[in-house]
Amino acid sequence: MARLGVLLFLVQIVLAVCALISCLSAEEGQIRNLPRIAWVLIILFFPLIGSIAWFVVGRERGAGRREGWPGGGAKPQRRRPVAPDDDPEFLRSVHERTRKQDEELFRRWEEDLRRREDDLRRRDGEPPREGDRPEV
Repeated sequence: MARLGVLLFLVQIVLAVCALISCLSAEEGQIRNLPRIAWVLIILFFPLIGSIAWFVVGRERGAGRREGWPGGGAKPQRRRPVAPDDDPEFLRSVHERTRKQDEELFRRWEEDLRRREDDLRRRDGEPPREGDRPEV
């Protein structure tokens, strides 16, 4: 029986602390029926009944809800920033830039290879092939 009393006392204290935090953090427009100081005194002097009264009639309905949260009402107005690896436009630009750099690198390698082949043919006395001439 003593354990039940201790448990109920702890529940009452936790409820009173939650009600005080809620009351003190509520904006002025969310408090109904009495001024904030009156609610704080009621919660302090009558913890169980004051806490229950605060949650039932002292604050606006939905005052604890925040906008943009699930079930909290309106959608958030600002979009959260997207990480670069989750942004399709960024990934597309990286892929395109990489593709262009690869094409340029391959083009320069081919030109260098043709130039070297022509240099080797000239050393050996062969005329360079017409189809393999580097573009100028």
